[in-house]
Amino acid sequence: MELLWLSLASLLAGFVDAIVGGGGLLLVPALIATFPATHPATLFGVNKGASIWGTAFATWHYSRRVQLRWDSLWPAALAGFGGSLGGAWLVTVISQDFLRKVLPLVLLAVLIYTLAKKELGRAHTPRFSGRAEILAACTVGVALGFYDGFFGPGTGSFLVFLLVRWLGYDFLHASASAKLINTATNLAALILFAIKGMIWWQFALIMGTANVAGSLLGTRMALKHGTGFVRIVFILVVSALIFKTGYDAFLR
Repeated sequence: MELLWLSLASLLAGFVDAIVGGGGLLLVPALIATFPATHPATLFGVNKGASIWGTAFATWHYSRRVQLRWDSLWPAALAGFGGSLGGAWLVTVISQDFLRKVLPLVLLAVLIYTLAKKELGRAHTPRFSGRAEILAACTVGVALGFYDGFFGPGTGSFLVFLLVRWLGYDFLHASASAKLINTATNLAALILFAIKGMIWWQFALIMGTANVAGSLLGTRMALKHGTGFVRIVFILVVSALIFKTGYDAFLR
């Protein structure tokens, strides 16, 4: 029964994550509710072990239908991988408490900005090219990779927002591009958790299959309905993240 419940949660997480990120908002609480006495690091390891498959599949699926800027995305993914390793190391040294309280406010600013700028992310007009785009994409990759390794909530949504706001992508191209970087950051965390023996593979692999199924549905929905649909889901996911992270930081 536990595995069935978690597989359903993983399927829904894969669906949301494939569109705009934020799947951990669903899967991590489901894992904590199911195994409240288990060390959080083990549950985070299971989350990464399941979600990386859906994220990688979404990257492949998007790449067949959306023209991605690979020359800048591969270096950005590598930078994200390195940043995630650095963040994961730092979390063993210092506390996350400050970031935990600041995060809801940052997310609120992102939401207000997105709502105020109604044309944001509707047109795909990349702002950079060549080395400038590689540098900008790598900056996004290493910063969000570091954040993902150190803390994590909302990484996919932050990636989408920065690719839209800074690099000039529309929401569909930003979501597709974010999947490659997020796959790299997830892989770095997964390697660390695996080395430390903090993954229950019997759960992660089955949940990963469900996550891929959800990812397939999510990418199909995003490709079918386009940028406007992805923008709406982005607003809904960021709103949910604000409530969840705000509750965790100030009310729990």
